[in-house]
Amino acid sequence: MSAKVAISRPIEGASGKTGSWRTFRPVIDRETCNECGLCAMYCPDGVIDGDLKIDLDFCKGCGICARECPKNAIKMIREEE
Repeated sequence: MSAKVAISRPIEGASGKTGSWRTFRPVIDRETCNECGLCAMYCPDGVIDGDLKIDLDFCKGCGICARECPKNAIKMIREEE
């Protein structure tokens, strides 16, 4: 029997969507990714879902997902002005 873990998902708060002030955004290289899910597990904001899609409306660009990826499949790309 596998245990279910409650995961909270971000919602828009009083200050709006938090991704608007991000400097860098994560981009997953699907060719390199082995879909281990560590990026989603370590994401402090819970913005990476089970399909490894990143909700950029709430991603703050902290880069933890990129640092924790064992395959270096996530690159932090500077946001365009």
